Amino acid sequence: MEDNILLAHGSGGKLSHQLIKDLFLPQYDNPVLAKLDDAAKLRLTGDCLAYTTDSYVVNPLFFKGGDIGRLAVCGTVNDLAMTGAKPLYLTASFIIEEGLPLAALKKILISMKQASEEAEVEVVAGDTKVVEKGAADKLFITTSGIGVIEKGLNIAGANAKAGDRVILSGDIAEHGVAILVEREGMELDVEIKSDVAPLNHLVAQMLKVSRKIRCLRDPTRGGLATTLNELATQSEVGIRIEEDKLSIKEGVRGVCEILGLDPLYVGNEGKLVAVVDPEDSQSVLEKMRQHPYGTGAQIIGEVVEKPTGRVFMKTSIGGSRIVDMLAGEQLPRIC
Repeated sequence: MEDNILLAHGSGGKLSHQLIKDLFLPQYDNPVLAKLDDAAKLRLTGDCLAYTTDSYVVNPLFFKGGDIGRLAVCGTVNDLAMTGAKPLYLTASFIIEEGLPLAALKKILISMKQASEEAEVEVVAGDTKVVEKGAADKLFITTSGIGVIEKGLNIAGANAKAGDRVILSGDIAEHGVAILVEREGMELDVEIKSDVAPLNHLVAQMLKVSRKIRCLRDPTRGGLATTLNELATQSEVGIRIEEDKLSIKEGVRGVCEILGLDPLYVGNEGKLVAVVDPEDSQSVLEKMRQHPYGTGAQIIGEVVEKPTGRVFMKTSIGGSRIVDMLAGEQLPRIC
């Protein structure tokens, strides 16, 4: 462990996982938390509930394709959806820096309302605090969400089995690159927009054609590479993917090449990874492609028995490379 918190501790990569393992889990060790899924599964009076919480500190507050308000709603909705839950209610807490224009706050609140209406969830409670100028960076939002999981449904990061297919819902790295372009004021010939979107309706459509969806995860901080490593570790399996099956928009790829970023490690906010039984993989894929947020879905690889906890990628030139978990911080404060 480092002696002090680094930006890399918030990357979603190796240091983030080490921080959780070495500091947080020993203090709050319980079977619910130990699963380390995107939302906790709670059983109350017979129903299985999913509950999650997250904080958003994105810089800048507004970017192409969204803003901190839409991000906060979609991020929490998606964490619930990744357990197969139907999101129902959200709460929102705002830490506002003195001097934030009221017009900006109103715009963000309208965006949150629109995102919650799209996801068909209600914001039912909240809180606001105002701190002195310089004590925060404009606005931080914390959201919590609760949803209900249909009886008999079991989707978790530890469920992947050898032979399962790995499906990705579309282009990667759009959100992280959109934030970077906006933050740095880069002038480009093409518009790069964040993919931030609620994925609960896409998941609901997938579940209509299969109950053999083993795992769901949205590849946010740390990108696709880190998410696949998490699933491989939790399920004690290996994962093999193909580079030619990954879709990256040319503008996004160009920015990554200029700045030396690997798109596999750049965050997304409107994509999901599904690990599906091979018998149902094609029907799930076809159903995903019928939804606006899944039109670019592809089977990008499969689960293998060994080596456990490892992700490999077959490159476009026929070689093979290890895809490790993100180490350090590529793009701080993208969510």
